[in-house]
Amino acid sequence: MRDRLTISPRRYHQVVIAALVLLTLIVFSGAAVRLTGSGLGCSDWPRCYPNGPIVAELETHAMVEFSNRIFSALVGIGAIAAGTFAFLRVPRRRDLCRIGALLPLGVVLQGVLGGLTVKYELRPGFVMGHFILSMLILVAAWALYWRSRPGYEHGAIAPASPDRPTTWAVRLLAPLAALMIFIGTAATAAGPHAGGRGTGDLVQRLYIHGSDTLGWAVDRHTVVGALLGLCAIVALALAWWRGAGRSLLWALGTTVALLGVQGMVGAVQYQAQLPAELVWVHVCLATLLWVAVLWSWTAAGSPPPRATQPGRDSLAAQSAAGPAVRDVPAGVA
Repeated sequence: MRDRLTISPRRYHQVVIAALVLLTLIVFSGAAVRLTGSGLGCSDWPRCYPNGPIVAELETHAMVEFSNRIFSALVGIGAIAAGTFAFLRVPRRRDLCRIGALLPLGVVLQGVLGGLTVKYELRPGFVMGHFILSMLILVAAWALYWRSRPGYEHGAIAPASPDRPTTWAVRLLAPLAALMIFIGTAATAAGPHAGGRGTGDLVQRLYIHGSDTLGWAVDRHTVVGALLGLCAIVALALAWWRGAGRSLLWALGTTVALLGVQGMVGAVQYQAQLPAELVWVHVCLATLLWVAVLWSWTAAGSPPPRATQPGRDSLAAQSAAGPAVRDVPAGVA
């Protein structure tokens, strides 16, 4: 019976891939709910209507919101499977069990936060938290994907660590990307897409700088995005110049490309007065960019010890070999 409940490393990795894809797509789905003005299509949670049916009636915005809830349940199943199967994987690995447990926990927290978001009528803080929590769950999902690859535990596919400057240049991208995403959520929270337009609901907007909050957030979002783009280009050039592995070069190249497209879409959408369709594309690109930054971080690996830096290898080898031995003339015992 116990043998039937085991799962191979390859099959477990396939489950994790499915969970990662689902956790990415649910961000796209949630953004579509808001940008179609369907955030309060179901005005209650977990029921669609207060003291009414659980399912939505045949009305567009209600169906959009309710479809997202159904898809969220599917995402929850994938996350629970990735977390549970980590304990059934043979051989079992403690690191996968710890990381895997974060996925169902994150989905449960998302469900609670989603319910509070509806209960409090899409207040900006709850909506921002909802998106940021999704990005945090993606961190765990990507780490689980990367570490669950068959052969990882044996070092067969472990990333070859580049030198320390390259590694830290790559790692700098993560906090910058996180800051850019956070400011982007503030810009969206201050913008015209509150999520209640389709149902005629008046939704509170973010006003930390009065009526100029949107412009203030967009300006800072642009500055951080430009800084991130510059740092990504420098990291890519440094990695290429110092002979980094192909995986890291692909990850950084993807990051730079996504930043370029993201910048163009952002500029066009702002000049076009923030049409919902372009804002949705912008949110989707931001999610993919976050995954690319996580890919770059893991592909770079950990910084190598200082003793193994170029120019110090020979000194380290001599220290390990002990005192130098002088040449002895032939015939001398």
